[in-house]
Amino acid sequence: MTAPEWIAAFARELEIAPPSPEEVDHLLALAGVAAHASARQAAPICTWLAARAGVEPARALASATALAERLGADAAGTDTAA
Repeated sequence: MTAPEWIAAFARELEIAPPSPEEVDHLLALAGVAAHASARQAAPICTWLAARAGVEPARALASATALAERLGADAAGTDTAA
């Protein structure tokens, strides 16, 4: 099963719509920023926090990138374009 197929199946299980391809890109970039700015464990927790707060993935990515920059963390290698 591919990642998109699994995500779609999990979304059906949760009775919600799956994320759009653009949202997936933003979520993966958010996870990358969190993992590079801290420990890898921060990645899934930060995506959960964004969802829990009801924050759109693009806004969460912008917030995480700004936080990483303020803290002087290395967010290099993440794709913040979009």
